[in-house]
Amino acid sequence: MDHPALDAWLDDGWQPRPGQPLVTLSYAQSLDGCLTVRSGQPTALSGPESRLMTHRLRARHDAILVGIGTVLADNPRLNVRLAPGRDPRPVVLDTYLRIPDGCALLDRTENQPVIAVGPQADPRRSAELEARGVTILRLPEREGRVNLPDVLERLCALGINSLMVEGGARVITAFLAARLVDRAVITVSPVFLGGLHASVASLAAAAATCGHGHHCVPVLADAQTMQLGRDLVLWGQVMEQGV
Repeated sequence: MDHPALDAWLDDGWQPRPGQPLVTLSYAQSLDGCLTVRSGQPTALSGPESRLMTHRLRARHDAILVGIGTVLADNPRLNVRLAPGRDPRPVVLDTYLRIPDGCALLDRTENQPVIAVGPQADPRRSAELEARGVTILRLPEREGRVNLPDVLERLCALGINSLMVEGGARVITAFLAARLVDRAVITVSPVFLGGLHASVASLAAAAATCGHGHHCVPVLADAQTMQLGRDLVLWGQVMEQGV
């Protein structure tokens, strides 16, 4: 299934910020803004049409990023199974290197994952994974997790020029709060969950950062929409606006 409006927008001359990949945030949520019923429990929200769109979107990116919580809860493959195209390289934010040996991301014959860890990660475990072809990025911590601007800088140095960020909630919140998202493609499923929200902390910044209003928040600028099966898909550039 083609998505001409979305495809044209994705191809419309996007340029990454200097020294960083182009960052696309993409996830599925309920009508009340939830990702899942509760933390650690996967909830299938997307219908088959929007799942296909997500796989086509993955194939357009050099890499796809999730947090270790998503790996432990979902054991995702993060590949392109439902559409033609190449698999993006998986990137995992795993400050304390908790990724288990049996996870699907380590059972790959090519395009081995990149794991961003903090300075306290076990060096012996790091060496074991590197011997299996995994790339370990040892980075500074900020507030108990790896520093995202450093992650993006190192990914860019690895030749990753486009990055799709899929979650989970803490990762989505951290990227939005750090103002590191360039564009977003969000699937809204017509259900109410009353569960774990996509944003788990305030995203408001001081008004001085955008010059007006009481607070500055990320907004989806010039948003476009389309219906895919039962789901609504929204996309647009992520910018900052005073409220």
